[in-house]
Amino acid sequence: MPSRLIRPPSVPAILKALKAAGTEKKRASAIRVGIPMDKAFGVSVGTVRAIAKPLRGQHALAAPLWKTGIHEARLLAIFVADPEQMSRSAIERWLDDVVSWDLCDHLCGDLASRRADAADLVRRWIKSPKLYIKRAAFALIATLAVHSKDLDDELFAELAGLVVEHSDDARPHVRQAASWALRSIGKRDAANRDRALSAAAELAESAEPAKRWVGRDAMRELESLIKVRQRGRPLTSRSKTGRKQARYAAR
Repeated sequence: MPSRLIRPPSVPAILKALKAAGTEKKRASAIRVGIPMDKAFGVSVGTVRAIAKPLRGQHALAAPLWKTGIHEARLLAIFVADPEQMSRSAIERWLDDVVSWDLCDHLCGDLASRRADAADLVRRWIKSPKLYIKRAAFALIATLAVHSKDLDDELFAELAGLVVEHSDDARPHVRQAASWALRSIGKRDAANRDRALSAAAELAESAEPAKRWVGRDAMRELESLIKVRQRGRPLTSRSKTGRKQARYAAR
């Protein structure tokens, strides 16, 4: 396992393990999906997670790993950092350094979403003109919709409203995340599906091209959602499980 290479768990040892795990195939794959590899080893996310597993709880490693500027080291920093030990300003400094959509999404999904002030971060970031800070707001909404079971519908009504209000950004990495946010809200349950569909329909009729794109993109999946037996969340009928359920219901 990669973790056995890290003795002791120092930053130089970790970087050595990451470098050894890198492949040209992974570098090429990352470049194809728009992830810069100029300061990277070419290590899969799964391998980085495996390296991170025995380092959980060693928050002190996070900041120096991030400072290396190496893509996989920054991903590892996100995985080992304790979100409650980081100040909001520290998280925002990291976010300001981000230059790829994948680090943006992992920072939201594995770090910011685990903070008590996650919804406040959305409200703050969604007003930013900066590419990955704006995307982070939408990515954080999507993550909260999927994983935060204790949040109430009133909050998601507000978040859906924020998506509608701030979806006027034509940059692909922003508008794609805005659609993702709406689709994720819609998958929480039937009430949120209706809420997300209403928001998407409003956007689809907008005079602004970026908003129309978000609305129409989100509606394609939201309109296909069905209730699946023994699952709390709706599922798209285009998925394998959804197709099976649709065939069962048609009998």
